[in-house]
Amino acid sequence: METLQATFFLFVFVPLVNAAPPLQQESFQFPEYDTDVSMRSLTQQDYEMQSKDIRKDGTSISLDTSLILQSDDSQLDVPPTKDTNLPTCLLCVCLSGSVYCEEIDIEAVPPLPKETAYLYARFNKIKRIAASDFADIPTLRRIDFSGNRIEEIEDGAFSKLLLLEELSLAENRLVKLPVLPPKLTTFNANQNRIKSRGIKANAFKKLTNLAYLYLGHNALESVPLNLPESLRILHLQYNNITTITDDTFCKSNNTRYIRTRMDEIRMEGNPIVLAKHVNAFSCLRMLPVGTYY
Repeated sequence: METLQATFFLFVFVPLVNAAPPLQQESFQFPEYDTDVSMRSLTQQDYEMQSKDIRKDGTSISLDTSLILQSDDSQLDVPPTKDTNLPTCLLCVCLSGSVYCEEIDIEAVPPLPKETAYLYARFNKIKRIAASDFADIPTLRRIDFSGNRIEEIEDGAFSKLLLLEELSLAENRLVKLPVLPPKLTTFNANQNRIKSRGIKANAFKKLTNLAYLYLGHNALESVPLNLPESLRILHLQYNNITTITDDTFCKSNNTRYIRTRMDEIRMEGNPIVLAKHVNAFSCLRMLPVGTYY
């Protein structure tokens, strides 16, 4: 009986000693790296060999180092462009009707989900806005293209956006303004290259909801005409304005007219001396900010 038990234990024990343990149970000794070094820095090191032999207790195991060092963060090294075939909501961030496409170096407006209400595409490389970009997105309420390279806006690009309330084209390269949608309340075109001839005489006349108009740091020679009664804030600082008339803000044929909603007009940084045009501000509750002497 003792001989049989010894034989049985020998039969069971010997294969367990000679068999290679499962891969996940091995405790591999990789070189120690400083904890501040990220996985991306590891992937950038010179790991060109396709496999590495790790030997322990006489067992040889071949591992593919490209799989070990693979990281999702490595995909960030490839900048997205207008040629990217990814759906917009993988390239950008889509959240409850808002699309965030900021600082991803896109060169054109990406296709948007039809329910988009808010588009933030700041600090990219967009040069042109086409009418087709928003043709099927009537739900838009806010668009921000600040900090791009926009030089051209195709006719009708915004005019059909009947719900659009806020539009920012600040810090671009525009020389003229597009046709603006009727319900706009805020329009920002600061820091462009807009001259007075680039703004049509009735560009703002029908915008009866417009309250905030920012045209600072451009090349305007005069104050835009036919400003709506709804206007509260008007920024025209650091242009090239040299002239102003009694009808620019007020009505020369109506001395009782008061512009009750206008709270702020900035005109500093222009060559005009405002003290020479006192009658032009008679209907205002506050004098514009600027040079008087």
